[in-house]
Amino acid sequence: MAENNEVAAPPKKGKLKTILLLVIVLLLAVGLSVAGTLWFLSDSSGEMVDDAAAEVEETFVPSGYMVMDRPLVTTVRHPGRQRYIQVYLAFESTQEPALAAASKHLPLLRNALISELGQSEFMELQTLEGREALPDRLLAVVNESLAAEGEPILDRVLLRNFVVQ
Repeated sequence: MAENNEVAAPPKKGKLKTILLLVIVLLLAVGLSVAGTLWFLSDSSGEMVDDAAAEVEETFVPSGYMVMDRPLVTTVRHPGRQRYIQVYLAFESTQEPALAAASKHLPLLRNALISELGQSEFMELQTLEGREALPDRLLAVVNESLAAEGEPILDRVLLRNFVVQ
């Protein structure tokens, strides 16, 4: 019969030592990382800086909206052909009384808005700058009308749909 002539491998020594050494190095690295983070987050007096407590707490007030169901349709100034604009609007405010006032004075606001839109130039409304400036102009007209009635003002005028032709 054949005999086993292979030399037996010597028993491995120190495998437990290697694992223990790796665990100690890992714990040391985690500890130094935590200590470094705490050192960077503390101020000169040694107290922790709490950004959330340092800032003034602002309470979130959700906005309310009033949507104008009917569009504003009017002509705009343009030499030659007659041009039209159709705008669907919504009003935004964080104050409920301002939205109630806008609803109460809606005929007055529609009249002021149509007058302001009628003063617009067709070519100006075709540009990006003209379209971006339009809500600000309309907000100024609306707030002026509401202020004349002694009512609170709105925060923004939103364009829901905008067509010029």
